[in-house]
Parts: sequence; structure tokens; C-alpha cells
Amino acid sequence: MSSSDIARKIGNISERSVRYRINRLVSQGIIRVSAIANPQAVGFSVVADVFIEIEPGHILEVAHNLAEYECVSYVACSTGERDISVQIVAHDNAELYAFVTEVIGRVPGVRKTTTSIVPIILKDVYQWRIPSSACSAGDQRAATGDGRRRKPVLRAEPAA
Repeated sequence: MSSSDIARKIGNISERSVRYRINRLVSQGIIRVSAIANPQAVGFSVVADVFIEIEPGHILEVAHNLAEYECVSYVACSTGERDISVQIVAHDNAELYAFVTEVIGRVPGVRKTTTSIVPIILKDVYQWRIPSSACSAGDQRAATGDGRRRKPVLRAEPAA
């Protein structure tokens, strides 16, 4: 969406002000502007989450290693039963299986993998929006002048 479209949609704000605010948010690291490819649209019809158990002391090393592969769209270190979570995109199940068994399974430090095919994604990280409670917290910080971030109120109801 262009700055002029945003200004028109919001109303009572100039295109220049919208551009300035977007540039400020980018420079402060609050937002990133980027194009995101749709894996399914370019032939990667299989998406899977792979949860990996790692030998102690090797978690970050393995995570960095896996992050280098083009078919890996997400890598995170976690706590609990599994140490690393990765998301894989593949052309088909055979390609996914080969990557999990022949690549991930052979990385030094990997103990065990658990793979889950993801047939439907209802909401992706790219559709996440800042909760309104976080916006209110920013207003409260400004009002109190103490600069401290308040804990957000977690609500059970879905986003509007």
C-alpha cells in the first residue's frame, strides 16, 4: 500500500507525514518493509515443522547450521522437550523426507527429529499485528514519563 493510499484511508493526514512516520519506524527498528514470497506459488507445496533434540552444548551451532539452508524458512531455539524448531518448505513429501533424514539427521549433535506436515496455515507471522494493548502501553509510558514498558494485558478473546 502506498503512502498516499494510507493517508487517504486514515484521513486528516498528509502523504508526507505518512512517509515520515514509516521512515521513522523503519529507522527505529520497529518495522521492516520487505516482500515475502509465497512458497506454494513458486512450487513448494509441502510445509513441515521439524522439532529437533540436540546434544547438550551444540544447540546454537546446529541452529546456525540449519539456518543456512534455502529450504529452511524458520529456525528457533526453544525450551522444553525439543531444543530447535525449524520450518521446511519442499516441492513434495519425498524431498522433505530426504532433507530431514539425509541432512538434518546427519548434522553432528542432532539426537532426534519429529516432523509434522503442515497442511493448512491459518495465520502466519506476516499477518501478525501489534496488539492494541501494546499501543495503549506506549501511551501510558508517555503519560507517566518514566520510560518503562508496562506488561501487556493478555486477553483470551481473539484479535479484532
